Amino acid sequence: MPTHRVIVIGAGMGGLVSALELASQGFEVTLLERAATPGGKMREVRLADHAIDAGPTVFTMRWVFEEIFAEAGAQLADYIDLQPVETLARHAWADGQQLDLFADLARSHDAIANFAGAKEAQGFLAFSERARSIYQTLEHSFIRTLKPSPLTLMKDAGLSGLSDLWRINPFSILWQSLGEFFQNPRLRQLFGRYATYCGSSPFAAPATLMLVAHVEQNGVWLPQGGMHRMAQALATLAQQQGVSLRYNCHVAEILLKNGRAQGVRLADGESVYADAVVVNADPAALAAGLFGASVQSAVSPIPVRMRSLSALTWSLLARCEGMPLLRHNVFFSDQYQDEFDAIFNQHKLPQTPTVYICAQDRDDHEHLNPASPERLLCLVNAPAIGDQRPFAPNEIASCQETTFALLQRCGLTLHPETSVLSTPSDFNQLFPATGGALYGQASHGWRASFTRPAAKTRIPRLYLAGGSTHPGPGIPMAAMSGRLAAQILIKDLLSTKR
Repeated sequence: MPTHRVIVIGAGMGGLVSALELASQGFEVTLLERAATPGGKMREVRLADHAIDAGPTVFTMRWVFEEIFAEAGAQLADYIDLQPVETLARHAWADGQQLDLFADLARSHDAIANFAGAKEAQGFLAFSERARSIYQTLEHSFIRTLKPSPLTLMKDAGLSGLSDLWRINPFSILWQSLGEFFQNPRLRQLFGRYATYCGSSPFAAPATLMLVAHVEQNGVWLPQGGMHRMAQALATLAQQQGVSLRYNCHVAEILLKNGRAQGVRLADGESVYADAVVVNADPAALAAGLFGASVQSAVSPIPVRMRSLSALTWSLLARCEGMPLLRHNVFFSDQYQDEFDAIFNQHKLPQTPTVYICAQDRDDHEHLNPASPERLLCLVNAPAIGDQRPFAPNEIASCQETTFALLQRCGLTLHPETSVLSTPSDFNQLFPATGGALYGQASHGWRASFTRPAAKTRIPRLYLAGGSTHPGPGIPMAAMSGRLAAQILIKDLLSTKR
């Protein structure tokens, strides 16, 4: 039987996994990447001789990658060293209050009891049990399913599982549901932040996003050498499996024949032909015609109002004074709802932003010399309007001033030596047609999870992978999207039906 040829566009997480899975099943795979390195959003910014992770910084669901490597006949541990953390994150407020959360549920319980009292600590245990239940209910019926819907969810659950579906609060808003477990507004603020992992507002996202808490409690890992090493590890294994990985290749057009995807034309005029094409890019790029007018109808466009969060990020080499940092740190203002109102309703940079800092030379222990400059990624949420208008210098300067002022009120002073700023306009250039949205479509309302594009498009032999497609954003979810794309592609190509 002749070997099927597949082109994968984009060496982000979804594209790398799709290419690897297809090659390990005997397909002839060509992976085309516009950049000079793999990773997509899992990117690095270089400052002098230092490489700083400037994309995703939290690594969870290690088992997803263990399965992917095992299916290719390899061991994850042979390609990347992952160290577990004991402290998930350090949280701070401007009046000096701090709260660390731990992978050990009992330690988090005791920390919350000291922070807000025994009743709130008991609420945390009940919240954690709800998060576990939501995850277990949705793992197979939603996360691993090609194109879930409310009907397929009920069908998969069966009569015995309908009560489980009802208990996961599918129609409730996260912020309201958190009130069932926490009276302390700062705990609601802390656990509401899990909505931002999907680029969404806790005041509009469904309560099912509580499952993120369970995912983190099951393990957060530190890739030695940085997050970008995971992309490099997948690229290495893919090439060992026979994938032809071509960098600096800009795909200008997806080619059709008899209504089916049959290859691509590169910006330099070269045409590459195949039996199917996987697009590891934001679906908005397809809908905007960036891969040619003939494939615009493959997916529906995403209105600006439905875009997820973008960000302002500062990649820094800086000295730190005051509050000791861990790897993951979150600094909260007391005007939490104002932040999301500014972003999603007013399309402005927030005047009272939440600030996240990933201190990349630290683990979960306080032992770095504070006099040494260290690598930091500092992030605040922003509206995804990078294709509508760039933020004026005074707007960015104002946001930067309030950001670093909040850090100081929380007890941390930064002394930057050098930095690189990335804005929604910059992210829109990196990921065209998104406006800088980093998570695809926002998960607002219970229907949003079912309207995210799936792996199979309206055009035969054209498939999607990446964090903007089902099952959603984040490193493991983007990887699972690559698996789903490979699975349905294999099924379609090997089917005897037309």
